[in-house]
Amino acid sequence: MSDSTVSDPLADLAAAGVSIWLDDLSRELLAGGELEKLIADRHVVGVTTNPTIFASALSRGDRYTEQLRRLAAEGASVDDAVFALTTDDVRAACRAFAPIHEKTGGLDGRVSIEVDPRLAKDSDATVEQAVKLWDAVQEENLFVKIPATREGLTAITEVVALGISVNVTLIFSLDRYRAVMDAHRAGLERARQAGLDLTGIHSVASFFVSRVDTEVDRRLDAIGTPEALVLKGETAVANARLAYQAYVLAAMEPRRQRLAEAGARPQRPLWASTGVKDSAYPDTMYVGELAIPGTVNTMPGTTLAAFADHGTLPHDAPAADKYVAAHDHFAALARVGVDFADVTETLEREGLAKFDKSWAELNADVSREMGTADAEHEAPISPRAAE
Repeated sequence: MSDSTVSDPLADLAAAGVSIWLDDLSRELLAGGELEKLIADRHVVGVTTNPTIFASALSRGDRYTEQLRRLAAEGASVDDAVFALTTDDVRAACRAFAPIHEKTGGLDGRVSIEVDPRLAKDSDATVEQAVKLWDAVQEENLFVKIPATREGLTAITEVVALGISVNVTLIFSLDRYRAVMDAHRAGLERARQAGLDLTGIHSVASFFVSRVDTEVDRRLDAIGTPEALVLKGETAVANARLAYQAYVLAAMEPRRQRLAEAGARPQRPLWASTGVKDSAYPDTMYVGELAIPGTVNTMPGTTLAAFADHGTLPHDAPAADKYVAAHDHFAALARVGVDFADVTETLEREGLAKFDKSWAELNADVSREMGTADAEHEAPISPRAAE
């Protein structure tokens, strides 16, 4: 007989209105049955991916070897092979989450795939690849991820206007987040003008969390005064809370309300980069502190396991006093000499560089595997022929 008193923090988190997504995907997860267990036992209702995740996935076991050998034999390019591997995995994940997608009316059961990060500064190329990814996967619960660069804002509007669901990623600053919401709204308005059904166009805005504390804390340590050091470990949550406030305020704008009346879905805030990077902080704090109804939290496997084991929820949702405290925190940062605009610009630049590096590593690994496959397909040279 089961013990009904056993706690289930992830169930509590889901019951509080937070959509639990996994920030990981690999063929090992898909084929080994682990993803199904996470859906059934850990309340996972979506998946996010990025170039770093795919680079890591290729290093796990040999489940990609057969496909790479076939692609090599067919003469596929490395870029085409990477496209095939990643879209196949994401398509399989979309199908695994299809029942959740149907049950939630399209809200969850979502799987994200990111455009080639080398295109982050090219709006037209980003739009072109977003369409290519959407057409290749052909699953309605797909999200195409587009980085929130200045060039990406134009691409977001264009892609949403085509009726493609988008996960906007790498958001660090409130100003950029507001611009992302505006770009999404503009895309919906164009989609409506084109006669598209707005109820089928979904979006999330991925606001990055832990990296903010990492960079701000580094600067506070460099300043080193008591006034600076006391501010450590608080910036990421304060920044996210103000982002949520901006989301609530934006939803009240007349243009957005008109879109909602026409069937448009809200662009939900998604908390990304929620794995704690400083062991001095609680390993679940970016989940518990941001357990806000109507938001998404995408977690790496270690954070998901930690919250399942000992996660706790706040007693109330963000209120006016927490927003005031968040504003006060940023005023204090400025007083001690932290330029937060420079922080977010640095984080965006480093985030793009990290994804570029991971993409290069992924391409190099695929190239190596395909080269090995090519060599194995070559006929050995007979001693007589070599003479």
